[in-house]
Amino acid sequence: MPPSLSLTLITAMNGKRLSLFLSFFAAIAVSFAAPLQYQTLIPTSLPSPQTLSWPNLQQSESTLSVNLHHVDNLSPAFNSSPHSLFKLRLQRDAARAKALSAMAASSKPRGGGDFSSSVTSGIAQGSGEYFTRIGFGTPPRNVYMVLDTGSDVVWVQCSPCRKCYSQTDPLFDPKKSTSFLGVACASPVCRLLDSPGCNARRKCLYQVSYGDGSFTVGEFSTETLTFRRTKVSNVAFGCGHDNEGLFVGAAGLLGLGRGKLSFPTQAGGRFGKKFSYCLVDRSASSNPSSMVFGDSAASRNAVYTPLLTNPKLDTFYYLGLNGISVGGKRVPGITASLFKLDGIGNGGVILDSGTSVTRLTRPAYVSLRDAFVAGAPNLKRDLEFSLFDTCFDLSGKTEVKVPTVVLHFEGADVSLPASNYLIPVDSDGKFCFAFAGTNTGLSIIGNIQQQSFRVVFDLAANRVGFAPRGCV
Repeated sequence: MPPSLSLTLITAMNGKRLSLFLSFFAAIAVSFAAPLQYQTLIPTSLPSPQTLSWPNLQQSESTLSVNLHHVDNLSPAFNSSPHSLFKLRLQRDAARAKALSAMAASSKPRGGGDFSSSVTSGIAQGSGEYFTRIGFGTPPRNVYMVLDTGSDVVWVQCSPCRKCYSQTDPLFDPKKSTSFLGVACASPVCRLLDSPGCNARRKCLYQVSYGDGSFTVGEFSTETLTFRRTKVSNVAFGCGHDNEGLFVGAAGLLGLGRGKLSFPTQAGGRFGKKFSYCLVDRSASSNPSSMVFGDSAASRNAVYTPLLTNPKLDTFYYLGLNGISVGGKRVPGITASLFKLDGIGNGGVILDSGTSVTRLTRPAYVSLRDAFVAGAPNLKRDLEFSLFDTCFDLSGKTEVKVPTVVLHFEGADVSLPASNYLIPVDSDGKFCFAFAGTNTGLSIIGNIQQQSFRVVFDLAANRVGFAPRGCV
């Protein structure tokens, strides 16, 4: 046998042995790999609307606390079945997510346009998910107000009203308030509006148009707001005399965004530039959700992630999301690059109180969904439902094991309770994976994933915190 042929055969045999050895080693490594991590889900039914209650909360000069209720409790469809209310919620949710993405995509630096132009400076108010009771004026007239982290301007329907939608409370009449004061056109606060106007009396006019065609127009003014017994004076707000759209019975909106005219910005000096909310899982708790302003808003066990800034849009709360784990293992393919907020304001991840279902860019969602399904082979699959493409039949189950899901924000790992990502969609045991994909560049962390956390907006330190089990 020629030496060259002999060497070739020996090399081939050695290569085969090496290949077999590597395959055997890989099999051993897999067998000793850490198993997936699971947690228990106790299936519950869709929540029914609750009777509104407003118990007294502790207040002080430096702390303000209010209870929050879900809009299903104020909706004209209050007496509808839980299934019907949930379908309406998902319809509102789809409209809101679309409007948020459009707002982020079309936003321009502040200051452009004139008063007569159509300015989209908010999102569809029919999709605001939580409201509270606030007193307007002196003496205070209590009204229901939607709270929204996706909008800045505070406004309320005012008398006389050229065209107003139906609301639960009487219209606010500024003539009956001793603390109402119009804002001059030349004042600095008027110039903070995207497109201010001016009437014949040289008083400032505002307009806010929303993504669904809803709008509010009127005088920009200042007023005293009363939260229980705590008064906050000189709050700039819109006194709306022409308002159209689906506003679910509330008198107006309390903007909680990052812009200069939002309530947290205006009242920040008094309350340490901090506020937080805790949204309860209405399927599992009868306790009300709550919101706190001041140092008491912070939580000792919160983990914090820095706020990012969009140069085009100062309203939204942008966060850095680096990846997601399922069952204790990072999902391949979900990297920070999928959620990057670039230098001109495209992409990114926002935290939003008014969106229910978290939307992820489609490649990230598909990877997350597939990893969850692979980790849950014992769950019986069911048909799709609305925007959910991954559902399970849990009928007759008193508890099930599901893979854990952890969101890896910059500097903060947030481990979600099982009920924050596998939710009931009917009363017959059908549960769906509560994430969805989006073809837009904007990802949104919705309020279902925020449930049971105290979400802390520490604007003084430019960060957001998540404290588990923070609603007690």
